[in-house]
This record gives sequence, structure tokens and C-alpha cells, in this order.
Amino acid sequence: MKNKNLFIILILQLFYFGCDSTMENSESDKLHQFFADEWEKGLQNSPESASWYGDDRFNDRLNDRSLNKISTDHQDNIKTLKNLVQIKRTQLNKEDQLNYDLYKQSLIQSVESYPFKSYLIPITQLGGVHIGLPNMVELMPFDTKKDFNNYFSRLEQIPTAIQQIMEIMKRGLAEKIMPPKATIESVSEQIQKQTEIEIEESPFYKPFENIDLEISDNEKDSLTQKGVNKIEDEIFPAYRELNKFFTEEYYPNARDDFAISSIPNGTEYYQYLIKYHTTTDKTAKEIHETGLNEVDRIRTEMDNIISELKFEGTFSEFLDFLRTSPQFYYDKPEDLIEGYRAICKRVDPELSRFFGKLPRTPYGVKPIPEYQAVSSPTAYYYGPSANGERPGYFWANTYNLKMRPKYEMAVLAIHEAVPGHHLQIALANELENVPKFRKHSGHTAFVEGWGLYSESLGDEMGIYDDPYSKFGQLTYEMWRACRLVVDTGIHAFGWDRQRAIDFMAKNTAKTMFDIENEIDRYISWPGQALAYKIGELKIKEIRKNAEQILGDEFDIREFHDKLLESGSLPLDILENKMMVYVKQKSGL
Repeated sequence: MKNKNLFIILILQLFYFGCDSTMENSESDKLHQFFADEWEKGLQNSPESASWYGDDRFNDRLNDRSLNKISTDHQDNIKTLKNLVQIKRTQLNKEDQLNYDLYKQSLIQSVESYPFKSYLIPITQLGGVHIGLPNMVELMPFDTKKDFNNYFSRLEQIPTAIQQIMEIMKRGLAEKIMPPKATIESVSEQIQKQTEIEIEESPFYKPFENIDLEISDNEKDSLTQKGVNKIEDEIFPAYRELNKFFTEEYYPNARDDFAISSIPNGTEYYQYLIKYHTTTDKTAKEIHETGLNEVDRIRTEMDNIISELKFEGTFSEFLDFLRTSPQFYYDKPEDLIEGYRAICKRVDPELSRFFGKLPRTPYGVKPIPEYQAVSSPTAYYYGPSANGERPGYFWANTYNLKMRPKYEMAVLAIHEAVPGHHLQIALANELENVPKFRKHSGHTAFVEGWGLYSESLGDEMGIYDDPYSKFGQLTYEMWRACRLVVDTGIHAFGWDRQRAIDFMAKNTAKTMFDIENEIDRYISWPGQALAYKIGELKIKEIRKNAEQILGDEFDIREFHDKLLESGSLPLDILENKMMVYVKQKSGL
């Protein structure tokens, strides 16, 4: 009898755990199918994103930019969120619970942002159809006749895309949701650079410069002439119409106020943006004070370097020296690019001392295209395709070389290339056994926090081997600390543009041209600039705690690998994950 009862208990246990496992697998299967379906839907909804990821199936299409599509997408997000919560989270394993939570958070953010109507500002000096569509050419292959036919199809759709954007801009005019006038002065010039040029100089002409197909010269000439006709007869006129509307109707009616609070529901929108970009619940006041404290701390380090250099003069005079002395500037754009490449080659061999796992995908250094350089930042990173066939690129600005000091170059290369954005984003792109959205998610506080944290690794690598480059690193850190002050100052505390410029000029060695561009960026992109310092401070806090707890057992390579192994994460989830790792390693 006793053996019989034991047998029954074992059968019941097997049945119970088997059912539980089946239920878990069932919900897990549902979730994985949900992610697969959503990814595919996203690619079809945004063919240009598919091209970015290296999926060429929809290269004959452009995104639908219409107001109707924006409304439809919002309703779809609500429906998708309802479908997701039907999946029983409690029956998922821990990894899938994380996937579930991250996707749900993303959907909620999209739904919550819709009422603020930020989509009614589709063009700024930082982006829009006048920048994005020309850049799209870089993402497309031109290896077959079909590739060229896809391209012709996209060229034919550009006038419609521009018309859709103009309709959105008109709605923005009607609802008084406009960019600040002072920040978009250069947009007309950016658009003109698409049309007041020879066709052969247009970025849209680039695929025809060297057609590498096994076809006759006559066929190549035919493809080229077809491209020329489309650019001349369809693309240029569409951009001229956009510029006419921009200069005659849109720009004159742009808002004079700088703060996002000056648009309808702007105060609430700014708090939403703080949470979105920093992945924290911090208030504008808390962030503003953090920034002021960081400015004071970094200023002390900068003063120490000035003393080390035995410079006789004030802090302000030292900054003027850095901004004006010819020794700190290149004369030729190609020398600047080669200078960046040389720095990257110095960093590459150092990576194995700090990382156990490095990305397979390579990266390169390129100049920012001339048509967008005038209002672009000093540099930015352009990620690789999902399949790794297109490398990542560190784009450097060669416009106005007297505003591109050499002492900034090492820290900038480290931030944008390695071990900054390229290393982190390429590793995320190469993640295995995760939903595709995890490879390409970009929580700003993590991504930019990592970039800023990486700048400090340059110090540990010995890259800042002279006082000026070290001062450049501190200038960049100071710049991000100042961002906390000026972004919140502008959007929450009534600062005007000049006050923000003066604060930045007083505390950083950045050139005035750069400072003005940066302040306009913070005005146009509220909250985004807060993510850098907030993310960096959290990553440094996590590392400090790990070093204190682990002592001699702390392994910097293992720590970094663990930090990056799950891709981009909100800061609270990152901290919890790393504390689990530390406790397990320490035996606590």
C-alpha cells in the first residue's frame, strides 16, 4: 500500500509539473510568435527601417508618412498592447518575462506619447525628409537590375512623401505645434543643397556613378539617364516646392519661445520626455541640481590640469586659448578624418584588456555629407545592418575646421566608435536567442550612458596621453553635465537661448559655433540630452558597488561583458541584473 501511494504521488507530480511545463511552453510559444509577427509587421509598415536592418524585401517602397497612417498606427499600438496582455506573464520563464516587460513598456510609451502630437513637427535642423531620404541611398544595395528598379520606384514615391510631410506641417501650423524659429534657420539652406547643385553632385545620383553590373555600356547609360530624369523632373521640383512652403509659410510662423512648455500640454510632455529618455522618475529639479554638482566637480579637475600646464591666466582665458590657437586645428578635411582613423587604430588593440567578447562587425570612419554638415553635431554613429553585412560608421563633421579642435578628437572617437557606440550596438546586433526587437532597442540612458562611460575608459587605456587631450575628455564630460543644467533650464525653468549658450561657454572648451548648434539641438529635442550623464552616473555607480563587494575578485572584462550581454536596458533593470551577478559571484 505504501509503495502504491508513493507511485500515485509520483504520477501526480509528473502530471502537475508536466502540465505546468506545457502551460509555460504554450505561453512562451505565444509570446515568441507575437514577437515574430510584430517584427514582420513593423518591417512591412516601415520599409525604410527594413532597409536599415539590411532586409531588402521592401526596397521598392517608402514609408507612408500620412496623418491617416499616424492615426492608424496609434490604434494598432492600442490593439497590440491588448493582445500582449492576453499572454500570461506568470507562466513565462525569467528571460521571456523580461522580453514581455520591455515590449509592453515600449508599447505603453508609444500610446502615452500620441496625445502630445510631437509628430506634427516632422522637420527640424536635425532631421526630416530633407536629410533622411538622401541618407537612405547609403542603405540600399545596387548589385542587380532589380536593385536599380527598386531604387527607381522609391525615387518616384519621394514627391508623395514630401507632400505628406507638408500636410503634417500645415496641421502643425493650425494647432500651433511648431519648432522654435531660431533653431530652424538653417533648414532652408539644407533643402537648397538638395536642388541648387549639379545633378551629378546629388546624393540621389550616387548609385549611377559606378554601375557595377554585368550589362552593356548602353544599358548602363540607359539606367543612368533614367535616374537623371527622375532626379531632375521629380526629386528636385518636389524639394523646391518644400522649400517654398518652408520659407514662405512655415518658418515665418514658427514659435518664438524656446521651451517645450510653450506648446499645448508642453509641461506634461517634458516630464514624459524626462522619463522616456532617462528611464527614471527623476524630476527636472533633481536633474538640474545633479548637473550643477557635476559641473563643480569636473571644474576642479579642469583647474588642476591648467595648473599642471603652468598656464598664466584665468579659466576663461585658457578656454579662449584652446579655441583660437592654430596648433589645435587641422587645415584640411581629409587630415581630420585621418586623425580620427589613427586614434581608432590606437584604441583597437586595447579593447581585449577590458572586454572578453568583442563584436564581429567592423566599423569605419566617414565625413558627414556636406548638405547636412552645417547643422549637424561634431560627430555621430551610424549602426550596422542586422545581418552585419553593412558595417557601422563613425561620421565626423569636417565643416568649418576651425571649430573642430584636435584635443576633442580622442574622446569623441572613443564615444562614437570603440569602446563606445560601435562596440555596444554591434554586440547587441549580434545577440543570439533573443527576439529581434531586443537587438535593436535603444534606451537612450543606456546607449548614451555607455558612450559617456566609455570616454572614461579611454583614460584607463592611456589614450589621453597629453594634458590637452585629457582636458578634452573633461570638456566632453563637462559638456554632458552642462546639458543637465541647460536642458532643464530651458524647458522647465524659463532660461532663454542666450543664457544657455553663456552657461555652456563659461564652463566648456567647446567652440562657440559648436555650442550654439548644441543648444539648438537641446531646444529641438527636449530631454534627450539628459540621458548621457544620468546613464553614465548609474553605470559608474554599478561598477563602484561591484568593485567594493567583489574586491580582488572583480574582473573588469567579465563585468563589461555582463553589462552588455543583454543589449540596451532601462537603468533600473540594468542595476537589478548587475546586482544579481555581483551577489552570485560573491556568494552573498
